[in-house]
This record gives sequence, structure tokens and C-alpha cells, in this order.
Amino acid sequence: MNLRVIKKDIEYFVGEFIDDCTLFAALNPDKNNEDLAKIIDEAVDLYNNLKDKVNHPAKDVKPSVYYKGITKELFESLDALCEKLSSVVSAK
Repeated sequence: MNLRVIKKDIEYFVGEFIDDCTLFAALNPDKNNEDLAKIIDEAVDLYNNLKDKVNHPAKDVKPSVYYKGITKELFESLDALCEKLSSVVSAK
């Protein structure tokens, strides 16, 4: 996997998640937007942390293993955020 592809994946997937959150907030102003704001903040923190890890790799780990770990972390963290978003969406 190419480093440029990893950076683009981080930007694309986290950006799409934030877009989904803001679209939900715009279409459902009666829902709890405080919880939604916290989820968006977590997504922004995830983006910043992953970009920082990509730009400053660990020296003691083989690069291919390191970047596969970052990709795995991206998708696991986004999955957890999607579950949080689902709980906000399904809340009455």
C-alpha cells in the first residue's frame, strides 16, 4: 500500500463520516445534537491522530507493518464511531 493512498483514505473516509453526521443533523434538528457534536469531535481527533501517525512513523517498526496497522486502526475506529452514530440516530 502506498503512503499517498493511506493519506487519501484517511481524508476520504473520515470526511465522509463527518459529512454523514452533518447531513443527519441538518435533516433532524429535533435530535440530540450535543451527542452528535461529540461524535464529530471524536472523528476530527481520529483524523488528526492518524495523519500525525502517518507523517511521523515509528522508527522501530517495519514500514509495511506500521502502515497496515494504521489502516486497521482507521477502519476499526470508524466502525466504532458508526455504532455511536447509529445509537444517536435510533434514539427517540
